[in-house]
Amino acid sequence: MVRNKDTFFGGIHPDYCKNTERSETKRMGIPTKIVVPLTQHIGAPLIPMVMKNDRVKVGQMIANSEAYVCAPIHSSVSGKVKDIIPYVLSNGVNSRAIVIEPDGKQEIHEYIKPKRYESKEEFLKILRDSGLVGLGGAGFPTHVKLSPPKDKIIDTLIINAAECEPFITADHREIVENSYSIINGIEIILEILKIDKVLIGVEDNKPDAIVELTKVADSSDKIEIKALKTKYPQGAEKMIIYSLTGRKVPMGKLPSDVGCVVLNVNTISFIASHIKTGMPLIEKRVTVDGDTIKDPSNVFALIGTPIGELIDFCGGFKKDPRKIIMGGPMMGVSQFELDGPVMKYTNAILAFSEELANITNESACIRCSKCVEVCPMSLLPFAIDFSMHKNQTRMFEKLQIDNCIECGACSFVCPAKRHLVQSIRSAKYLNRKALSQGGGK
Repeated sequence: MVRNKDTFFGGIHPDYCKNTERSETKRMGIPTKIVVPLTQHIGAPLIPMVMKNDRVKVGQMIANSEAYVCAPIHSSVSGKVKDIIPYVLSNGVNSRAIVIEPDGKQEIHEYIKPKRYESKEEFLKILRDSGLVGLGGAGFPTHVKLSPPKDKIIDTLIINAAECEPFITADHREIVENSYSIINGIEIILEILKIDKVLIGVEDNKPDAIVELTKVADSSDKIEIKALKTKYPQGAEKMIIYSLTGRKVPMGKLPSDVGCVVLNVNTISFIASHIKTGMPLIEKRVTVDGDTIKDPSNVFALIGTPIGELIDFCGGFKKDPRKIIMGGPMMGVSQFELDGPVMKYTNAILAFSEELANITNESACIRCSKCVEVCPMSLLPFAIDFSMHKNQTRMFEKLQIDNCIECGACSFVCPAKRHLVQSIRSAKYLNRKALSQGGGK
């Protein structure tokens, strides 16, 4: 059953450029090396379980932690551990990385086998050991998300298939190519969480995805498919909850506080695949696009594959790129090297020329309020920007900066080209620093 369209306050309508929505996913071969950073999730950093010169197999766990909020990492190839090195992620976070030299044999670790469980606790342990994090880009460990506090009553499972960022079509292709796995994953989670209601949200610019999901879910009276209005950031967690249920997640609260669990469509599909095969998270579907890419494609790439080799698989550059982004153009992170690897949360690699990169200098704010009109969280981005530059940390709490989801809608519409998202990120950092020191200025 498909419901009508509801939506949230604010938002924008960029050119969506879904150039690869009809491109069947290709499978890339084994790269020349695998680089596996030990920080690929929200939570505690991992500790290597292997040493230099160790031999590893496909699916073998190579890093883990005793912390609950974390997700272990597995080797995506068979081969030899070449080194364990200090590594700086593209967002500036210091980490370490395991470098593996593939042997081309792709021998599968003996641990890999179909999974069986008799309780929720056993299932969550299996999920944790699979290394699964949110595959929509957030990187939050899935087993934690599926373990809400006992005092929270969950009545709705939301499957996020909005995919509102321009260019990215990885979720779209998962629906078209693997819809039965999505439904199987939903059935597993319904049994685990003991709930009876599922809402799947898909933006209405993907009619073939809506048709495919409707076809495979037609026999279930628990699954409802909703065509969402195409508007950015429709796929943000708080936005899709409101659009699908009318419930608002209060500032500082989680979806479980309004009775919801939200999973990305690729995440739910992986759950079904992992239970069936036992293979942990070792590859990712990545949209490779941009006006400098010769052959824009959706590609299954092994986690740890260097970005440069992934781009080469798509024909390389047809002209020099000015900016390369991991993720979408609105919330993605610029890359400073082509040796950087595909991560668990990588859903796109975009390469833009000078023209599309649209790198501009800031000018003075003209107080037009456009940023206020489009902010889906009803914030005052211009005021946060002003307070950050004046170091007025006492204002940050009043301006509710922690409620910002950093979607970039404010920066997109700003006629003065203010770097509003960067200012808000800096304000969040200054606020945490001020609070740790006992107050603001």
